[in-house]
Amino acid sequence: MSKKISRLIIANSEQNADLLYATGFFVPDEIIWLEHHGKTSAVFSPLEIDRARKSANCDEFIALTDLEKACGKKAGLSSLAAFLLKKKNIKRVAVPTSFPFAYAQTLQQAGIAVSVETPFFPQREFKTAQEIKHITEGQRHAEAGLARGIEVLRAAKINRNNFIVWNGKKLTSEILRGEIDAAVMRHGGLPANTIVAGGIQGCDPHEKGHGPLMANQTIVMDIFPRDQKTGYFGDLTRSVVKGHANDQIKRLYATVLAAQKMVLRKLKPGVDGAKLHEKVKNYFTISGYPTEQRKGRWVGFFHGTGHSLGLEIHEAPRFAAGTFKKNHIMTVEPGLYIPEIGGIRIEDLVVLTANGNKNLTKAAKFLEIH
Repeated sequence: MSKKISRLIIANSEQNADLLYATGFFVPDEIIWLEHHGKTSAVFSPLEIDRARKSANCDEFIALTDLEKACGKKAGLSSLAAFLLKKKNIKRVAVPTSFPFAYAQTLQQAGIAVSVETPFFPQREFKTAQEIKHITEGQRHAEAGLARGIEVLRAAKINRNNFIVWNGKKLTSEILRGEIDAAVMRHGGLPANTIVAGGIQGCDPHEKGHGPLMANQTIVMDIFPRDQKTGYFGDLTRSVVKGHANDQIKRLYATVLAAQKMVLRKLKPGVDGAKLHEKVKNYFTISGYPTEQRKGRWVGFFHGTGHSLGLEIHEAPRFAAGTFKKNHIMTVEPGLYIPEIGGIRIEDLVVLTANGNKNLTKAAKFLEIH
């Protein structure tokens, strides 16, 4: 991170992770955030400034109305940012890749040079002890949702047509997802696009799932909520069968579980993520599950072994983009997707330690629910 050039964000922190990282403060409307000579300033509307003074990480709090008064007119945020920069005698700023092009044009027209800095906060790659606590809490929200999903499946019955029945009607992906999401919210999390995908639907890793769930088929539950207070994510996947899994499903599950255990054993600082991913892929191939296309559809293992997360569900570093380092956070989520059998994915969340990794996930792993 350059100390010579000032840095600017114009965004809202509910959608911009860099701004949330900088301020630790949720704000739904766009604000101006500026770092200059190691000090931070932020411009807030009258709706937010008192709350910001109590909670936001910032050195200088500027009221939007005061800035407009000094500027002599009401103007858009990019014009006000240009005025503020000139007032502070700043002629160059670095902005994140998400910075709107129109805002950059306004600054440039005002004579301010704009450059893109990526990553904007490179330190986000390495989680602090406090961030690890926040992410662990996010994982607990996910586990609360999973526990409710399992509870519903345990209480459900199987009718003679192999539909899963709960509270007197067919259990659907939508109903089960609603129960999971409600439990996440009660626990303090914010659910987002929770996956409950049964049977062949589970063979599309990002298919949310829809319609009735069937007994004796795989059900993939992938839960990745944010903490309501801090915005940090958790991420957890379990694959189960309500009823009895056939031998093909059992073998598929055992193979994925073995692959995940292998990664958890090997994952430590200094390990090359791309090579570890290839080991998983090769293990699946020699186990009889090659990754390939059949009639235009991918089968086998066709996504990453894992990903990092924090204030975004996917953020740097990528699993297969280099060597792991201490305080990296990574999911470990190998999966196999065979349309004639079903989808199986098992996901835990770990933090890299000095000599290995610590699993932040407590949820049990099992296949059948009776």
